[in-house]
Amino acid sequence: MKLFLTNFHYKKHYEIKDYPLLAILFPFSLIYGAAASFRNFLYKKEILKTYKSPLYTIAVGNLTTGGTGKTPVAAAIAKYLDSKGEKVAILSRGYKGSLDNREVNVIAEDGIINHTVAEAGDEPFWLAKNCPDCMVVTCASRSKAAKFVESKGKYTKLVLDDGYQHQRLKRDMNLLVVDADKQFSNGFVLPLGALREPIHEAKRADKIVVVNKNFESENAKKYCAELRKRFNRPVFLCNMIPQYVYNIKTGVWLDKPNDIFAFSAVGQPQQFYDFLQNFNLCGTKDYPDHHIYTEKDIEDLKKLADGKKLVTTEKDAVKLREIMGDDVEIYALKLKPDLDVKGLLNAC
Repeated sequence: MKLFLTNFHYKKHYEIKDYPLLAILFPFSLIYGAAASFRNFLYKKEILKTYKSPLYTIAVGNLTTGGTGKTPVAAAIAKYLDSKGEKVAILSRGYKGSLDNREVNVIAEDGIINHTVAEAGDEPFWLAKNCPDCMVVTCASRSKAAKFVESKGKYTKLVLDDGYQHQRLKRDMNLLVVDADKQFSNGFVLPLGALREPIHEAKRADKIVVVNKNFESENAKKYCAELRKRFNRPVFLCNMIPQYVYNIKTGVWLDKPNDIFAFSAVGQPQQFYDFLQNFNLCGTKDYPDHHIYTEKDIEDLKKLADGKKLVTTEKDAVKLREIMGDDVEIYALKLKPDLDVKGLLNAC
């Protein structure tokens, strides 16, 4: 159902057969949008109370459901700040992790990862792996997590992954991430569209990051100019650059060309598959976003691949390493965000 709705939300053109579902979902979308707008109004008028951390706080998030590339952007920011001598803590909700996120959970600190991917959730675990010098904590209450980090007495910056809607914790910089291709889906809020809140809430952003997951960037540059004019905000382009495909256990690179079978559990799988155009892509398998893999899934994938190389995303790879047998080879695509982080943060 989740995959069906995602495809429905991002359709370029609707057919007559889609109209009944559009009619059914429209009133629910109106209610959802009104509720989201009212909540934002309460925060704007300070009727709903917020907490201001003494630590400089950067929120990275999006308006839509699914993968826009916000987590790699958050990681790029955290690593840049770390390289400048800052002590960075990354706050995440811990979605789909088994830990009780009503409490603060320290996923990683001082280079030590304390929990499995199943416990932490795929995105916090990926952040812990890719930002080894940063602290990663999960909690549904970002303000509670911020206070916990403050109590440590050694951190100087907070980065909120997927924090655009979490307004209870005030931020010094609010960054909105938008997918260059998927944009704002069909323009409607849930459940008719993929928007978590109405488009005009993009004006809450201090800056906008457009993530381009295609090989060409001209359309993405035009879209940056469109957003700059529409919302009167600085807009930065982040090109996701495919680097290589590697064995997730041994690190050995996969030579080209190869027959491959690709699979993923991400919000926008087609963009991942497009990056594999230099290989002979013989088939694909989509799972719902944040899917927790099982050993049976791996066996099913081996059968579907029928001897071809299995390739997935790095986000999926962190979930697969812990359950793979020694007889299984799975590869992951390494992507690098090409983003002017210095210009984006502008000496924050």
